[in-house]
Amino acid sequence: MAVLLGVAAFVIFNRDHDCSGGKLALRVVATPEIEPPLSKIAASYNKAMHSVDGRCVEVAVAKEASAKTAAAVAAGKAKADFWVADSSLLMESMRATPAGEALPQVEGSIATSPIVLAAAKSAASKLGGALQPSWASMISAANVANVDGPGRKVRVLALDPQKNSAGLAALLAAAGIAKESGKDKELVGALKELADQLATDSTALLASLTVKSGSRVPVGVTTEQAIYAHNAAKPKAPVVALYPKEGTLSLDYPVTILTKDAGALKAAADFKQALATESAKKTLRDAGFRSEDGKAGSVLSKAKGFDPEAPTALDPPDSATVTRMVQTWSRLNLGSRLLALLDVSGTMALPVPGTGMTRMQAINKIATEGLALFPPDSDIGLWAYSTHLDGQGKDYKELIHVGPLAETVNGTLRKDQMVRTLATLQAKPTGDTGLNDTVKAAYTELTKTYKADKINTLLILTDGAGNDDPDGGVTDSQLLQFLKKTYNPKKPVSILLIAFGPEARAGKRQMDALAKAAGGEAYIADDILQVRDFFLRGMERRLCMPNCDG
Repeated sequence: MAVLLGVAAFVIFNRDHDCSGGKLALRVVATPEIEPPLSKIAASYNKAMHSVDGRCVEVAVAKEASAKTAAAVAAGKAKADFWVADSSLLMESMRATPAGEALPQVEGSIATSPIVLAAAKSAASKLGGALQPSWASMISAANVANVDGPGRKVRVLALDPQKNSAGLAALLAAAGIAKESGKDKELVGALKELADQLATDSTALLASLTVKSGSRVPVGVTTEQAIYAHNAAKPKAPVVALYPKEGTLSLDYPVTILTKDAGALKAAADFKQALATESAKKTLRDAGFRSEDGKAGSVLSKAKGFDPEAPTALDPPDSATVTRMVQTWSRLNLGSRLLALLDVSGTMALPVPGTGMTRMQAINKIATEGLALFPPDSDIGLWAYSTHLDGQGKDYKELIHVGPLAETVNGTLRKDQMVRTLATLQAKPTGDTGLNDTVKAAYTELTKTYKADKINTLLILTDGAGNDDPDGGVTDSQLLQFLKKTYNPKKPVSILLIAFGPEARAGKRQMDALAKAAGGEAYIADDILQVRDFFLRGMERRLCMPNCDG
């Protein structure tokens, strides 16, 4: 009986584990953070001798950044049979491309990891009322225009959404909350600031949180699993997870089967089944991931700085929303090319009631405040205008040629030249306002020297007196006709006009017409600090150009 039972067991085992035909290789490529537990699962799978059509499946797992694999898939050069990316968001953004039409459908998720805020454990208690764990607070802290907000005490770090799915998920979560609360403009201010605070990956971001630099507490955005991995590698510099109160999105580690070989397809299906077993799920949870239902392992405990309960899940964005957000980020972070026209006519020497400043001083402060928003790689130039400013009949004068703020000209950074020039510029006591001639000349220059990789803008700073040129020159109607004829929506040069002074509102109608003729906007500043808000509105228009008004 024992012999017969042994023979039966041998037959059954070898029927289910028939390797007589040799080995069948299954090439798995996984995003780096999930590769270690997947390799562990694959080792157990291989040891169990799973067979397909008489060949034993042998799974080999390699790690590769999801963006790199995605590029290979799009180019038709992927070497993997079985792909575990970090997020379906990446797959959705790929489907929006021509190559994405041929992309196989995702076949479910094997793990999840929520997107959370993160701070060094030693600094988290110092946040206090400066930053509540929420997307709204993060936007407020990062908003470059909110000079008196939590950004004074908190410095927000982010992951590049074009290179990192966790960064894209964080951007989508924040944008969704901003839209619901009517804070789209604040979001633009935050994104503009975060563009200069990007980390290459979660490892670099989390390491920077534990390094003291300045008086502001650094707070980052990453995945819960990345925090677990950081703490496991650097237990003496732990980071804690801060869960956004509105809820969050999660990376979902989707499976995509890329092979078209019949045998490899069967092997892929069998390995996918193995990943759904409780043993495999536990291996993933032990590495800091959650199961697809949000269940956490013992490593995500409160004692270790985590919340075992799954955070509230925000509604996942559709593919159109993902595509639109990727485009939004790209547009907002195009370089800037700006020529500022500064009114120095006689009325600029008049005082501004209640401020203790002249209009000239106020406009100079506005210019300095606004230009501070632009990063060093921005191309900026400055002209002054009045009448007969650069010889008889020429109403404008180039003070600083358009070029990078970080460029050195005659031994001085252009940025420093701008600050010094604005601080010392004086109004021309007998000067009138040759605005129209100046705008026509400046707009012609920017159009002629247009740069496609930058947002090209003509900035006009004035006290709102409009055009007042006793020598005649270009009339209001002629200028509008010129701008409408010259404006090219395929190569847009927009006008941003900011006026400050008692006469500003009287000329608002003409200012609106002038700005909108070139796809721009006109604003009246009642307070100098409003200028940051106006510049952000101008940046918002990058998202809708060239069809912002229709």
